[in-house]
Amino acid sequence: MRHNKKFNHLSRTASHRSAMLANMAVSLIKHKRITTTVAKAKALKKYVEPLITKSKQDTTNSRRVVFSYLKDKYAVTELFKEVSVKVADRPGGYTRIIKTGFRAQDAAPMCFIELVDYNENMAKTEKKAKRTRRSRKVAEAAPAEVAAETAEAPAVEAEAAVEEKTAE
Repeated sequence: MRHNKKFNHLSRTASHRSAMLANMAVSLIKHKRITTTVAKAKALKKYVEPLITKSKQDTTNSRRVVFSYLKDKYAVTELFKEVSVKVADRPGGYTRIIKTGFRAQDAAPMCFIELVDYNENMAKTEKKAKRTRRSRKVAEAAPAEVAAETAEAPAVEAEAAVEEKTAE
């Protein structure tokens, strides 16, 4: 029976699969975005997200545990110094998979997987409210009314000055 054996083997032996996932995780940490197939991206997501969670606690033991998975000291340093600082307040979901279509040679579904906090294009920013033609006309009419009122004010003052002179 195959109880608790749900992960994707990716048509590889265990040693090949672990080496491939470690290399992909190192590339993802160094470059913040990589292009791959959807199946590999989903497997990589399950592999790298616990490592990022582990990197939130910068202890010697957590560094050793992460190094045992990645086997690249520069990637471990990058993960603990830069990535963990950016994701410190995020409770999970550190990666994003965006499908890009199909590969030309074998029609494999392709995507890119990226670290969420490093994509400035997808970051939530305040959008300006759309202005419609109607709101522009109203906005233009308001200054015109103010200008008309200010033009009337000197005329009223002038009439009051004339009345004062005639009264004297």
